[in-house]
Amino acid sequence: MRRHHTVSLTGLCLALACMGSAGAQTPYPNRAIRLVVPSGAGSVTDQMARLIAERLSASLKQSVVVDNRPGANGIIAAEAVARAAPDGYTLLYAYSAVFTINPWTHTKLPFDPLQDFTPIARPSAQSGNVLIVSSSVPARNVKELQAYVAASQDELSYCSWGIGSGGHLSMAYLNAKTGMKLRHIPYKTAVQCTNDVAAGHTTIAFSDSVSVLPHIRSGRIRAIASVGKQRPLPPADAPTLVEQGVAFEQSSWTALFGPKGLPAPVVTRLNAEVNAILASPADRQRFESLNVRLGTPSTPDDLGELVKRDLAAWGEIAKTAGVVAE
Repeated sequence: MRRHHTVSLTGLCLALACMGSAGAQTPYPNRAIRLVVPSGAGSVTDQMARLIAERLSASLKQSVVVDNRPGANGIIAAEAVARAAPDGYTLLYAYSAVFTINPWTHTKLPFDPLQDFTPIARPSAQSGNVLIVSSSVPARNVKELQAYVAASQDELSYCSWGIGSGGHLSMAYLNAKTGMKLRHIPYKTAVQCTNDVAAGHTTIAFSDSVSVLPHIRSGRIRAIASVGKQRPLPPADAPTLVEQGVAFEQSSWTALFGPKGLPAPVVTRLNAEVNAILASPADRQRFESLNVRLGTPSTPDDLGELVKRDLAAWGEIAKTAGVVAE
């Protein structure tokens, strides 16, 4: 009898120990986090991602490493995150076109933008790309650009960061609205495209408000219009297309996402950390030095609803522009 009680007590202790081990959860994060970015070094998305990675590394007490995977309008990077384990150690910092334009310009996406990701936080305010021209182009606004294109004896070209990208769709829409005829040259990144406009290898482009800064300051390119409801910060603060008589208000943004099924506590923690950056005057100043307007603190649900709204809006723009899925 005594032996039986001893064995039972031992078994009970082992069971409780196992239960305690199974119930205990390792605090998040306990190892390095990979932040996948769908654009090359120097782009607005890359530079924002690096500042955010730096701040998250400090607050989370773990390394946050930026992994640049440019190309295919963000599809390569987004697919890598969509297929990653939903544990919070592989995240995506992406520009809006990955989710809102690709479905209209690509017939076979390897992911569903509304189903395969977990929205986390949106640091940047809604803003637009900037329409730039080479310094050799005399135009200083959209009407003057129309006249210059119409009078040109040569076939003029514009570049973008890929077929179906925001830069491609925006210019195709502008062409449809104004009657301009320009040949499209797709590049891999916005930085490469902007550099070639500055060098005079191509003439016109939409680019982000960060990539254009050094070239505007050097006088090699000129910003003549911007997309969105408000102008970018100086020196890229060109009048919006709406101010110039072209009905195009659709904005762009950058945001943080995880794979589908990311645990709620991880989402809540990361959202709080990003919102803390937005609330910091010192951090806001650092972002604005990149010519980036930061947004206000928001919830993951806010970001999810924004994706849905912008997805529908870009669908209408794609129809007007005549850009079809490939």
